[in-house]
Amino acid sequence: MLNKIVSQTEWLAARKVLLAKEKQMTHLRDEINAERLALPWVKVEKNYVFDTPAGKKSLAELFDGRSQLIIYHFMLGPGWAAGCPGCSFVSDHFDGALPHLEHHDVTLTAVSRAPLAEIAAYKTRMGWRFPWVSASESDFNYDFHVSFDKQDIAQGRAEYNFAKLESSDASEEQPGLSAFYRDEAGTVYHTYSGYTRGLEELIGTLMILDRAPKGRNEKSTMDFVRRHDEYGAPSRVSTAA
Repeated sequence: MLNKIVSQTEWLAARKVLLAKEKQMTHLRDEINAERLALPWVKVEKNYVFDTPAGKKSLAELFDGRSQLIIYHFMLGPGWAAGCPGCSFVSDHFDGALPHLEHHDVTLTAVSRAPLAEIAAYKTRMGWRFPWVSASESDFNYDFHVSFDKQDIAQGRAEYNFAKLESSDASEEQPGLSAFYRDEAGTVYHTYSGYTRGLEELIGTLMILDRAPKGRNEKSTMDFVRRHDEYGAPSRVSTAA
């Protein structure tokens, strides 16, 4: 079904009304970004160790010589046949950003609880290059509230997105993003974490779809998303008479 069809003059008037709101949203985003940067920090006291292709590394070593570290908490639990489709959708946007981030003093890496061999197999399948390490022998995922014990979920003790995990049958793995800073002395600070739809701005595809005539064209959040090697032929609609 088509939207209302109007003259160019009427369209321009409606577009300018929307533009005013878009500018408000941009200014609000700037305010939120400033408040995010002003958040207090927490010193990381625990010695987290990760399995990496280069051997065991501490959280401080994941910075790879830079002062800022962004960790994407990727939903891939031990023994899973494949990574979460939503996390895979997010991660499809990482490789192109790497040189820009790394030349701006930011290291980006994914972390999952799956063993390193399972991570490597899925990473190869997807054709990704970004760093991805395993927290299989660490409390890291539990401490940052993206992995949960089944019993804690069932008894309502699990917390996600700064609140009780609502569903008693929720997955033991959830997505998220955490940011860290390392000072010249090597001390690491936790500066930010975000979860659920707070991650949407990482997904350039959604930002493009939001501007397409049909928008995201979904019945539930990201119901159209598949792993990129699971789509059929690209959809096309004939407009021929």
